[in-house]
Parts: sequence; structure tokens; C-alpha cells
Amino acid sequence: MTQRADVVVVGGGQSGLAAGYHLRRLGIDFAVLDGGSLPGGAWQHTWDSLRLFSPAAYSSLPGRLMPAQPGETYPDAGHVLEYLADYEKRYELPVRHGVQVRAVHRDGAFLRVETDAGAWRCRAVVSATGTWSRPFLPAVPGRGVFAGRQLHTTDYRRPADFAGQRVIVVGGGNSGAQIAADLALDGVRLTWVTRRPPRYLADDIDGRVLFDVATARRRALDEGRTDSGGVASLGDIVAVPPVRAARDAGLLEPRPPFTRLTATGAEWTDGTTAEADTVIWCTGFRAALSHLAPLGLRGPRGRIATEGTRAVDEPRLHLLGYGDWTGPASATLIGVGRPARDAAREVARLLH
Repeated sequence: MTQRADVVVVGGGQSGLAAGYHLRRLGIDFAVLDGGSLPGGAWQHTWDSLRLFSPAAYSSLPGRLMPAQPGETYPDAGHVLEYLADYEKRYELPVRHGVQVRAVHRDGAFLRVETDAGAWRCRAVVSATGTWSRPFLPAVPGRGVFAGRQLHTTDYRRPADFAGQRVIVVGGGNSGAQIAADLALDGVRLTWVTRRPPRYLADDIDGRVLFDVATARRRALDEGRTDSGGVASLGDIVAVPPVRAARDAGLLEPRPPFTRLTATGAEWTDGTTAEADTVIWCTGFRAALSHLAPLGLRGPRGRIATEGTRAVDEPRLHLLGYGDWTGPASATLIGVGRPARDAAREVARLLH
């Protein structure tokens, strides 16, 4: 039997919850469909030592400040999970966990959302599936030859899993730096590979500043002013305490990209090599949009053209939390609130 709601939100992580909060405030009938069996979205699957870039009060979803974590300036992933579960319960958001959305189709004046638990018919869809489920691996020569383990950021949990091993970490962004620091501080034999020399943000810059910079850049672009470069102009890596400690101890000495992987490690253009038991690819993600394929909206670089969060060629669809192209800093806890509010307001106008 086909179920009905005015709006279906696909994804129950931080972006889906923020959308649900604003839809509820506007009195809109909606359902949130989430593939995970528990609350928290991608935060359920991060590595043990991961911490937020900002204090709790600056890492909150709309309506509910994240409480401080006792003894910690920057909360860990477990604290974030508790906060998200409490948020879902506090606002009685209608999240249906364990429901996999397979496809969204046009159905005349409606949209039809196909899931592994039946179909939903609705007047608008907010897609908030994020990127964690779609890790990106580069096409590097020899990747199929390497005899050791190859993992992605999504697979990493703790340094103890690599005791006695030689590990190559590939990637010069925040994930690469944090995982490299985690391993190096635990004594794992590390080779850190980055595309260019690491660009650390100043030690006093955290997520609060990054959000303000991203918002200012979006405002400047919208007003036709010169592009300031946004967060990218400041650097690539937030110097959270473990990264700072490893860096200052001389444990984060990067090497440039290798030419190829071999059966036993990596080789560079000058003929030097590094032996490895494991390669961890901290090479980013792509937006998880396969459920929207039937709508035929994807353009260059796999993105769907948007105005704000609204899909240009399908005004009944909003995309939330995939990065700056769906709202400044919208892939962050503090940043998703404003685009979620804007999306809910546009949906309300569409419905009425």
C-alpha cells in the first residue's frame, strides 16, 4: 500500500533532522526516511578519536544547543550521537529508521518515493543523504596490484587496529591529517602522502570562524562582489589539538603523491619506495544522489543545478547538506540550520 505525506525527507542525519525541525514548526505533514537502524546518520560510523572543530555551543542544530561535554572543549563523536538522538526524540520527529530509499519518480502532480518498505506519495522531497555512503577512490596505477589492505576514511576506527604495521595515509585534508596524527601519536609507522604541502589554519581558528567565512563568501557572491575565496583561502586543515601535537612533534612530515602502488607499497618518480601493509585513502566523498537518478537532473560534475536548496529543473525537490552548493557550510552541524529553514519555507509556499 502506498503511504502519503505532504513532504518526504530522505535521510535522518543532521541535515534531515534540521529540515524536520523547520517543517514541524511550519505545521507541515512530513515523514523522514532513514536507512540507518539507529539515530545519528554518519556519526555512527566515524573513527573513535574524531572530534568537532568547534565547542558544543557552536555546533548545534536549530532550536536546541548542544550541551557541553564534561572535561572537553571539542566534543567527540559519541557526544554528537547522543545529542542527535536526543534531538530526534525531543522534537518528536517522525523518523522511520531502517528504511532504504531506492528511487524518486515523478508521478503527475506528485513525487513517488520507492523504498524497500513500500512507496510514498508526496508533494515535495527534501534529499538529505549526505556523502558518507559514497566514498571516492582515485584511479591510481597499481591499485589493483597492491597485496596489502586498502581502506577509506569510512573504514578507519582506531590506531590499535594497525599495531606493528606500516601504513600509508593518502590525503591532505582534515580527515587525512587527523587520521595521520592519530596513527603517528600511537607509534604506528606512518607515511603521509599529500597532493601539496599541508596548509594548516592558524591554531586559533575553529569551526566558528569557518562558518562565518563561508557565510560571508556566499553573501558576497550573491551580491555580485569579489569572491574572497572563502574557507579555502585560509587553509585546508583545522589544527585541532591532536593534529597540532603531532605536527609540533615533527610526526607529520608529508611526501608528495607517489607514481604508483606496487605489490608491497608505493613508488615515487625518483625511484624511492615505501613499504606498506595498509593504505588508507582519505580522498573525500561524492554526493549520494543515486535515488534521484530517475528525475534526470544531474549535470556537470554529477551535481544537480540548484537555486539555494531548490533543484532548478524540479521545484518540488530540495537538496540539503551536500556542501556549499546547497547552502554555505550546509554540511556542518551549525551551518545546516539556515538552508534547512529556507528549504522548509519554500516547501510551505509550494504546498499552499
